[in-house]
Amino acid sequence: MRSLGRRFRGIVRNRNPSKLDSWIGDAVNSGLVAIERSAPVLHRDLDAVYNAIELPWSNGLAEGQINRLKTIKRAMYGRAGPELLRARMLPLDQNRHHAK
Repeated sequence: MRSLGRRFRGIVRNRNPSKLDSWIGDAVNSGLVAIERSAPVLHRDLDAVYNAIELPWSNGLAEGQINRLKTIKRAMYGRAGPELLRARMLPLDQNRHHAK
């Protein structure tokens, strides 16, 4: 498992998806149930995995903001109306802009 993990990390870090097909084949035949189950999922979404490895773009910032808003919304559920939600969200946005 460690060897497969290191190889996969190397593929991602070196941005070299050409070795991914070989890695998936070895993972499917590894005898490790967790890896044997996840390898076909990577193969099914191969184009997306290639793009994630090769391209420098990420949607991490957008996902972080979505997560932050959902956390606030969950904490507020059933407690108050939109006014309090707005009051809780605005200070966070203002602090973020002042930090730059």
